[in-house]
Amino acid sequence: MCFSVNVNLVKEELENRYGASLIDPDKYRPSYYYHAFAFPEMPVICQEDPKHIKLFTWGLIPSHTLDSDEAHEIRSKTFNARAESLKSRKTFALSYESKRCLVPVRGFYEWQHKGSDKIPWYIYHSENQIISLAGLYDQWIVSESGEVFNTFSIITTEANKMMAEIHNSTRRMPAILETEFEKIWLNPDIHERELRSLLGPLRENILGAHTVSPLVNSRVADKNTADVIKPYNYNIQGSLF
Repeated sequence: MCFSVNVNLVKEELENRYGASLIDPDKYRPSYYYHAFAFPEMPVICQEDPKHIKLFTWGLIPSHTLDSDEAHEIRSKTFNARAESLKSRKTFALSYESKRCLVPVRGFYEWQHKGSDKIPWYIYHSENQIISLAGLYDQWIVSESGEVFNTFSIITTEANKMMAEIHNSTRRMPAILETEFEKIWLNPDIHERELRSLLGPLRENILGAHTVSPLVNSRVADKNTADVIKPYNYNIQGSLF
């Protein structure tokens, strides 16, 4: 699972990194901590228009959704899409075929189970580069009002060795695309077999990780602060890190 991310990326960083222009920059709010259940608007680079960075809401609503009740029910179940079942799930199949996207983040958070404790970790690029998560998007239009919802989901895959130790409850991780594979992921003419090959566990040496403060667990504190990504020592025994 991947429900919490750091998108503390300013407009210029995003535009320089992806060679694209940010649409609606006045609406964009960089943050050290976005949680999926808050349904945040986040930057995405879409397959159909890779020269623009758009703000879509986390929690995919498929275009075939019938009504607002169904949309409300489904969006909290589509923060993530399992790589292994993209073709077989109606919710994601059409997006996997023709509506793929990149979801830029600075890093993401996962929790490690140690006995009765859940220890928060922050995971990031070892060279402090922007990470591109593999995503899917769709557009749903409310038939009654014409209101448009542009939404996305983050794909998850089997964890690599490092992430299996950190996220040891489910041993999953977001599907991260190395820079040279980003354009392949967005290519509308790519064969599905090659797409699937991009969604495996990331090579371990690309990521770094450290434990972070219990602040990230707070329900009331302001988590849009650098304090949520600073190293914090829990004196964990038997860890590789």
